[in-house]
Amino acid sequence: MSSKATDTLKNAVAKSFLWGGLSNVVCQLLSVFFGVYLARLLGPEDYGPVGMLAIFNAIASSLQDSGFVSAIANRKKVGHDDYNAVFWFSVITSLVIYALLYAAAPLIAGFFNQPVLLWLARFNFLAFVLNGFGVAASAYLFRELKVKQRSIASVLALLVSGVAGILLAMNGYSYWGISAQAIIYTLVRLVVYWYYTPWHPSFTVRFYPLRYLFAFSHKLLITNIFQRINWNVFSFILGKFYSRADVGNYSKAADWFRMGSDMVNVVVNTVAQPVLARVVEDNERQLRVFRKMMRFTAFVSFPLLAWLSLVSHELIVVVLTDKWEESSRILQIMCLWGAFMPIQSMFTNLLVSRGRTDSFMWCTIVQGSLVLAMLLAMHPLGIKPMLVAYCLFNIAWLFVWCVLVRRDIELTIRMFLMDFVPFLLVTLVSAGIAGYLTRDIGNYVLLLVLRLSIASVLYIILSYLCRFEELREAVEYIFRRKKRD
Repeated sequence: MSSKATDTLKNAVAKSFLWGGLSNVVCQLLSVFFGVYLARLLGPEDYGPVGMLAIFNAIASSLQDSGFVSAIANRKKVGHDDYNAVFWFSVITSLVIYALLYAAAPLIAGFFNQPVLLWLARFNFLAFVLNGFGVAASAYLFRELKVKQRSIASVLALLVSGVAGILLAMNGYSYWGISAQAIIYTLVRLVVYWYYTPWHPSFTVRFYPLRYLFAFSHKLLITNIFQRINWNVFSFILGKFYSRADVGNYSKAADWFRMGSDMVNVVVNTVAQPVLARVVEDNERQLRVFRKMMRFTAFVSFPLLAWLSLVSHELIVVVLTDKWEESSRILQIMCLWGAFMPIQSMFTNLLVSRGRTDSFMWCTIVQGSLVLAMLLAMHPLGIKPMLVAYCLFNIAWLFVWCVLVRRDIELTIRMFLMDFVPFLLVTLVSAGIAGYLTRDIGNYVLLLVLRLSIASVLYIILSYLCRFEELREAVEYIFRRKKRD
């Protein structure tokens, strides 16, 4: 690959990471603001019914996407017929899924023994119909690395839906308002996606592109279903065996957990696969690119989630009040796995970029099946033991992912450890010192500020002393951008 092409790819990656990072910060701040306001208006029992539906939302979303976004991104040449086939297939599939879920609503309400879920589920699942109209536009923006445009869509959707959710909650709609907020978010994002997509569907439909797109995506479809089950299995098990308040506490902890982990994970999922696909024909170069992205991911992800775990109790009590105190303990444990989630995303994106969807699928199926069996066996022990086991199991499973990619890019276990262990150690030392120095402070606000300040300053100092290249490059890139501006 020429130096000019290399520079173009580096600039595209840098710009994508910049926009992805900025949008995630803005989105997380908006999510925090609206989430805090809603949590102060509502209680754990109000979030419980919506949390029970999470696993159905996840599975239906996977069926709706059918892996076409990734399939389009990995296809070397894409034309009108490809996008048009994806558009109409997604719309038809969405309508069929909604009809099936509408009919299944009484069964869902009966399974959880929650009559309120009958019409709430039918209303909540309307988001699938809207999502179906956006799959093709999402695939176009994803393939073309239009991270800026996707970021604008997410920010606007959060603003509009957040305001709507608060107004509905203030007028006593509780969980109905939470569901309406999700539907409005989907609608606004859909409109903005199409505004930035120059391609438009036509009524002349040729479904033949689905043949080769399905050849790539059908395994991703199965994989996504098991991934979503793995991510949402807790709300399902808690909804069956625990109270509505327990589901609500877990759902709120999961919201804060996602806000923290998504600051890195969403950027990785947005950028990694298209970038890795561009260098797939050069194994040595792809290994370098992969390890570079892996190190930067660990450099950012570990401290962010460690700091969130460090201040989770103070943060929840100060911001949401003590009625949500139980969710802070759940959040503290969840952050353990959240720090490693983007690393798993790096592995999965690499496998997809190389067309190894079969390995991706079977590894995810085995992982998800073992997790489900483990949690079902452990549910009498309580929520926290289940969470600890869940986190430790998924972290250990990273080594299975490492073995899977080794035959393609010769990534050894030693390389893998070298790419994240130094950042993990520096994170643990900085967080540990911050926790020890502030252990006797009783004021929660002061404790929150001091722990974050000390931990972040120590992390930067230790990163500098350890000569982490990622710190130097991040600083240089930020100052270079300022000079250009």
